[in-house]
Amino acid sequence: MADTLKELPLKAVQVEALVVMKIIKHCSQTFPTTATGFLVGMDVLGTLQATNSFPFPTVEIPSTDGHHDNNAASNLAAAAPRAKTNTVYQSDMIRNLREVNIDANNVGWYTSANMGNFVNLNMIENQYYYQKDLNERTVALVHDVSRSSQGSLSLRAFRLTPSFMVAYKEGKFTTESLQKSNLRYQDILVELPLQIHNSHLLTSFLHQLPSKPLAAELPFPSNLAAITEKGPNNPGAPLYPNFDSLDLSIDPFLEKTCDLLLESIETHHTELNNYQYYQRQLGREQAKITAWQLKRKAENVSRALAKQTPLPEDEWTRLFKLPQEPNRLEVMLNSRQVEQYARQVDGFTAGVTGKMFAVRSNLLPGEMET
Repeated sequence: MADTLKELPLKAVQVEALVVMKIIKHCSQTFPTTATGFLVGMDVLGTLQATNSFPFPTVEIPSTDGHHDNNAASNLAAAAPRAKTNTVYQSDMIRNLREVNIDANNVGWYTSANMGNFVNLNMIENQYYYQKDLNERTVALVHDVSRSSQGSLSLRAFRLTPSFMVAYKEGKFTTESLQKSNLRYQDILVELPLQIHNSHLLTSFLHQLPSKPLAAELPFPSNLAAITEKGPNNPGAPLYPNFDSLDLSIDPFLEKTCDLLLESIETHHTELNNYQYYQRQLGREQAKITAWQLKRKAENVSRALAKQTPLPEDEWTRLFKLPQEPNRLEVMLNSRQVEQYARQVDGFTAGVTGKMFAVRSNLLPGEMET
């Protein structure tokens, strides 16, 4: 039965509402420092259910000259899921959960992000560690704190593709190896559909959530329709849709995302220039080696005519050193991050453009409604 469950591919991720609230609270409290934690739950017929979560213990970095290094703290927190001390902490926590008969299967980990900037080497190494060593059927939940602060929850589930797992295990990200494996930047991560699950008791409570009491006394209804229709006597549930979603202001999130997109494109051009420099260096060294080999062959021909011992022709390996090709993994991750930024811009502008078209007659006084 266990082998049959492993053969079923993961189709979706189901996260309990309590887990979502704990992740949001942890990520918001540590922002802008990266927050990480691990998830426990169970795998039910291809649906990975996360029923509980626990943050990893934080390590305080001593301040130097009264200044606290936020970058060092973020890097240390981002590498926390694969740290040895946290591995022991995670094992102890899972053992304690089993003693009280609670879901104690490792189903992945979570991390926080800022403006969608989560495709980096730390995330790849953490997810590779989970899928390879702890449990192959694990996911990484990414909570974007900045995007969620705009009113829409940003929580996504990712896994590494099997082809990228094989390539990362070999550790060769050269042009030749990428051409053989046909690995592209789109093949690094695969996103799974995520669903938030509420218990029936919590769903009933949300539907019956009382509204805020009015300060003034309500007027007496003049007829029966005044009681049934929405108004002062029937304000409706507080979670009903409101007019805030019709705000036409261009959010600063879009501007910041465009700035990060331009920075990623500049980084891509820098990496491209480095690779072109490597190709030029390689071409010069190969030209030198070819000239040396031709000269050595001519010397050996002369020595053969003079009945002398020929000189070794493989001595060039000691005299010349070929430049090392830069790792192409960073370029692939940066390309995947550029795609992530582009999708964010497209998703945000799509909603704003629809609102603009809906009210264009008010924005353009001379245009009449057709």
